[in-house]
Amino acid sequence: MRPNETDEMSAQHDAPHPLRWRILGFLGVAQLMLILDVTVVAIALPHIETDLGLSREALTWTVSAYTLTFGGLMLLGGRIADLIGAKRVALAGLLLFTVASLVTGFADSAALLVGGRIAQGAGAAMLSPSALAVVMALFSGDERNRALGVWSALGGGGAALGVLLGGLLTAGPGWPWVFYINVPIGLVIVAALARMLPHQRAAVPRGRLDVLGALLVTASSGALIYALVRAGDQGWLTAATGSLVLLAAGGYLAFVLWQRRTRSPLMDVALLARRPVATGTFLILVATALMIAVFFLGTFYFQQARGYGALHTGLLFLPVALATMLGANLTGRAISRLGARPLAVVGLLTSAVGMAAPALWLDPVAVVVGVAVAAAGTGALFVVASATALGQVAPHEAGIAAGIVSTFHEFGASIGAAVVSSVAAASLVGNTLTGFENGFIVAAVAAVAAAVVAALLTPGRTAVSH
Repeated sequence: MRPNETDEMSAQHDAPHPLRWRILGFLGVAQLMLILDVTVVAIALPHIETDLGLSREALTWTVSAYTLTFGGLMLLGGRIADLIGAKRVALAGLLLFTVASLVTGFADSAALLVGGRIAQGAGAAMLSPSALAVVMALFSGDERNRALGVWSALGGGGAALGVLLGGLLTAGPGWPWVFYINVPIGLVIVAALARMLPHQRAAVPRGRLDVLGALLVTASSGALIYALVRAGDQGWLTAATGSLVLLAAGGYLAFVLWQRRTRSPLMDVALLARRPVATGTFLILVATALMIAVFFLGTFYFQQARGYGALHTGLLFLPVALATMLGANLTGRAISRLGARPLAVVGLLTSAVGMAAPALWLDPVAVVVGVAVAAAGTGALFVVASATALGQVAPHEAGIAAGIVSTFHEFGASIGAAVVSSVAAASLVGNTLTGFENGFIVAAVAAVAAAVVAALLTPGRTAVSH
């Protein structure tokens, strides 16, 4: 970088970038692709299962391999953004994600499919935190909350739109196109952002990458997710499940100890002890787990229990996308005035009510309406979580803080898919509807419990008015 080059993003409070909303649009579409690649694949799973002969575990790992790599390497991606600048990391991550999408579309075996998903996750782990750090730097005050509302609406609504898009592509040119479609879109966004993104000096001028820390947290999460996946087939109280959970706990402990002693830690673990950051990460994990759980249940219920085609199922999720966007947009406009706490509680209780409907009356209409109501609640939660966790972080912590939020977003997706896959295992492989009912019940109860925690822990208005 040239010595006379100014840090445009650090000066944005005095002179807001004139293209900031246009940049937000392109970054939002890029983030939309990353989120789409969770649910766009979910609706194609029955077809992928038939073509490639995948087991239930392989089906779950088709989702979890992406979200786990995405989440596990996110802290590393955020740290790299702090060290070398968010623009470079965002563009490199988007290029990697685009190439990996092309490779995954060519998959003719479970190994190549999962391998491609891991590469996609690595690219996403570079793009997502750096893109969010750019958004936080370009906007401030109430305008930042509105920008986060747009960001969350694209992300949360994108999850539902992924079901519709997945239905259109799967029923049309075939399931490989759920991956191929990322290629032209990704290349266009790379070209646009390369010109529009402001130059940025590294927020942390010196330091090394904590590769060991990233490996520890990713391996620990992998052990935990695998334990949850196995539990559906082998049982929750088996020695194997318990051993994997203990292994994960030991790995997380080793990660914390390593962060305290290494000279260049992946993250300052004290950051997670800050009330706003801790609450925001909790809310983002819960919101994403609930969202993925109901999408997983809904897509399999419509396609397997009701025999609907992929396109029919995708169209049924259109109201879900609109409800998510509405919830996020309204929350982004109201959070400065009402504060985070009431909106977090209302969002979680709304999600619980929505998921209780199909749990009590498992019918296509109840599922569509219930999931749409739940989606409005989770859309609100995404905004509250991001604004709470990122509202008061220092500029040199922006990348890693965004990485923490994005990490728990993807861990929530992995945990949601794994738990609901285990709870609903009987319905996924048989003719009974009991598993679907149990899955919605577990999600509703989890939302109510999370609402209680949110009421106690979520900070007041000052945490998001920065």
